[in-house]
Amino acid sequence: MKRRSIRHQSKKGAPKWMVTYSDMITLILVFFILLFSMSQIDQTKFDQVTESFQNRMILDFLPSAVPLENPTESTGENSEDGKIDEIEPIYLANEEEEKSTDELDELMMNVSQYLEENNLKDVITANRNERGVVLVLQEKILFESGEAEILEEAGPFLNHIGTLLSELDNQVNVEGHTDSRPISNYRYPSNWELSGARASSVVRYFIEAESLHMSRFSTVGYADTVPLEPNSNEANMSKNRRVEIIILDND
Repeated sequence: MKRRSIRHQSKKGAPKWMVTYSDMITLILVFFILLFSMSQIDQTKFDQVTESFQNRMILDFLPSAVPLENPTESTGENSEDGKIDEIEPIYLANEEEEKSTDELDELMMNVSQYLEENNLKDVITANRNERGVVLVLQEKILFESGEAEILEEAGPFLNHIGTLLSELDNQVNVEGHTDSRPISNYRYPSNWELSGARASSVVRYFIEAESLHMSRFSTVGYADTVPLEPNSNEANMSKNRRVEIIILDND
């Protein structure tokens, strides 16, 4: 008998991996269609935003040109009638700078008036510069020659300044200066120690007499390194022996 030959039937259709690949491509297509649908731009709102940027500063805190889709989520507080209160513009930095400037200008005017009324302009000067208000007190209104203890007659002016400082929060630098004549004794071996001691005495007076907090003050002694005039005669040396009180601008 003849053997029957076995015929292998060929499989029809796409291979199995093609099905998985097709599903993946379909999912990717759906994903990109979804992204495209979510990226559609509302032309009206887009025009409003563009106009807003063209006509106003970006950070001027003005109300938005685009109406809120969910007003209840606004940071403004609801008023009694149910309407949302407008948020007030905030310019904290500028307001603080203007406030500080106004306070220092007022202090400057107050001190100038006090000096004029009490005939102190020949021994105390006041001026305003980029640092703040600078008060220059000559030695003879504050100390005996070669000493760092504050004279009694300096009390009224220092009390007046202390009262003005108690109404402010500005930092205060106090600088001591001497002339070029050397000093050497058991208490002050050089002009460095003398100038530093004089600056410290003024700060100590404000802290003790006016109860101002010590953290607001800093002191430095310059000796004769920062003269106002050349130390060539007694008149110039007298101007160089001084204490400067600088009420610093908060900026």
